[in-house]
Amino acid sequence: MTERKVLLIEPDGCSHQLSELIASWGWEVQVVADTAEARAVAGKGKALVGVIVMDPPDAFDLPGLERLTAHPGIEWIAVLSPKALLRPGWAKLILDSCYDYHTLPVDPNRLSVILGHAFGKAELQHSLERHRDWRGRYDMIGASPAMLQLYRRIDRVVGVDAPVLITGESGTGKELVARAIHKHSARKAGPFIAVNCAELPENLIQSALFGHERGAFTGAHQRRVGSIEAAAGGVIFLDEIGDLRLDLQANLLRFLQDKTIMRVGSTQRMQVDVRVIAATHVDLRQAVQAGRFREDLFYRLNVLSLPVPPLSAREGDLHLLTEMLLAQFEGINGHRSRSVGQDAMRAMTAYSWPGNVRELINRVQHALVMSDNRVITPTDLELPPVAEDTNVTTLSSARAAASRDVIVEVLKRAENNVSEAARKLGISRITLYRLMDKFDIDRND
Repeated sequence: MTERKVLLIEPDGCSHQLSELIASWGWEVQVVADTAEARAVAGKGKALVGVIVMDPPDAFDLPGLERLTAHPGIEWIAVLSPKALLRPGWAKLILDSCYDYHTLPVDPNRLSVILGHAFGKAELQHSLERHRDWRGRYDMIGASPAMLQLYRRIDRVVGVDAPVLITGESGTGKELVARAIHKHSARKAGPFIAVNCAELPENLIQSALFGHERGAFTGAHQRRVGSIEAAAGGVIFLDEIGDLRLDLQANLLRFLQDKTIMRVGSTQRMQVDVRVIAATHVDLRQAVQAGRFREDLFYRLNVLSLPVPPLSAREGDLHLLTEMLLAQFEGINGHRSRSVGQDAMRAMTAYSWPGNVRELINRVQHALVMSDNRVITPTDLELPPVAEDTNVTTLSSARAAASRDVIVEVLKRAENNVSEAARKLGISRITLYRLMDKFDIDRND
């Protein structure tokens, strides 16, 4: 059993002598006089229970107490006079951030019971944390068969210094996979330079990738090192490679063939030692057939391929990811711990997650910020509820129905503005149009 330690905050001049009383019950008591000192002690993680003697109330400022009680891993008990509960903000602090409170004068038997219950809850929480395994491998979350297959493919890729093409839907975590490859490869000591090919202005892409010499064009007042050159000894990550212009695809092909680049405005080619990892949500084979992507470049990039599974294909990972996000965002909108109710989990399971993990992050964060509920509901996540005794025959049909309802509702809220609706859903406009087609949604209806 964990040793019973309590962090007691007693302001100077306090006459209640709680430290001696609590110590007589077998607790190890550490006494501090203010919240600043308490935060330093709490950060060491030795005490599971904290007692704040808020008498006199003027000894504390409310923001200081809020910062203190936001510390995870400690169950807080407030000891204060009944009149102090009437002070603005104090009752809310206790409701949001404290396990319990005890009104003066001190009742030893009642306070002893409260301390014991708070310690039991804190110990249970720490036990769950010790046994909870959110992470799979490579700093990723997930233990589904689809993720286990991804880990095995990464195992094979990290040891081979060759180009990698990462494919998958938007929001699946392709850059996270690229960083994992770099972190566990022989180039881990070198830089990791990420470039989003879809976001670079067309007139600056070549300069951004290959650099330029002074005077190469109007505004080029000094030499600039491009992203590929900056990644020397490490990795250049070309995200959304499917959106790269055809003329620049030829330059990139030349680099992949002979490992040389030429800055804009220069006549000299230079050797650069860098590994290329590219990613795209576009089907490059179809893009090649449509003439939007060079076939020779595709084969140069697709030496090692890594498909990243969508969230809908990661059976069992949704709950793990949600638990991780709740812990990561703990403290948002007050300092209460949150949980996801069964209704919300049913709605999340039924939903198709077109925006994948990125959409999940957005929805959970939205729920934590906008909701005052201790248990998150489907409404908090902006998902339609799914009845427990639903007669839906297949999981895929339930997901499709839930997805259609969400899209219709968001379009209505966005007043049929597709760009705004896509932003709210955490997906691209093109993806939203595709889903509207799939679910036969006419935004004019």
